[in-house]
Amino acid sequence: MPDNRILLGVIGRPHGVSGRVHVTSHTADPADLTAYGPLSSADGRLFAVRWTSDGIAELREVIDGTPVKVANRTAAEKLTNVELFIDRSLLPPPDEDEFYLADLVGLTAVDAAGETLGTVATVHDYGAGASLEIEGPKPAIVPFTRACVPEVDIPARRIVVALPEEVLVTAEGAAAA
Repeated sequence: MPDNRILLGVIGRPHGVSGRVHVTSHTADPADLTAYGPLSSADGRLFAVRWTSDGIAELREVIDGTPVKVANRTAAEKLTNVELFIDRSLLPPPDEDEFYLADLVGLTAVDAAGETLGTVATVHDYGAGASLEIEGPKPAIVPFTRACVPEVDIPARRIVVALPEEVLVTAEGAAAA
């Protein structure tokens, strides 16, 4: 997947028998998912999304420039968990004190004393708030909150992490509770 792609949504389970699906939108306003035109999957397929009700959408796969409706439950089932991306250039630039979560991946994570903890490998967001997975000398998964990540410096490619007291890092580098 090229680095210029931003995840905007995920196709969920089918809804009914006519090919409609649940779709999770990662846009600030879920309805805005359709504002970017066709969305691409990790394998390069294109999908047009049309909302039919709150969180429920009709999909059309764009094949050779022609939209083909996902017309039944069996076809919809095969699309469960397909991630939907757009090219980053289609998004507005973030404000000075803002950033996209994708910008965090690859940043060096340091503690308050400046000691390297590792690198942000993944940003997890399961709906109850994001968390950062840090890989390296002191691996951890930390909630992405102001208390645990008080500083994000995108130009310097680093974040400051204040590990919660509940997270202990052993001498071997493995996190323990």
